Amino acid sequence: MKRKSHSCQPSLPCFHCHPITYIRLVQHLIERCLQLKMGRGECVRALARHACVHPIVTLTVWRGLEKENTEFFQSYFHATSSRPL
Repeated sequence: MKRKSHSCQPSLPCFHCHPITYIRLVQHLIERCLQLKMGRGECVRALARHACVHPIVTLTVWRGLEKENTEFFQSYFHATSSRPL
């Protein structure tokens, strides 16, 4: 059975050593996902696969962004949920 390899970037800051830098990086990556019109689940999967960010970290940062930018996320979800597949 062949295992999938994930292309994790070892140059990412360490969550335990540099938590603020790491959280800011995750926030930036989430913002990039939003620019690509990705939903929350897609973003969580993309960050886990391509940046080795644990889903709970992505979800926590995402929820924080939602809390700070309620109106933006309401508009965003409305716009992305009405897009054709």
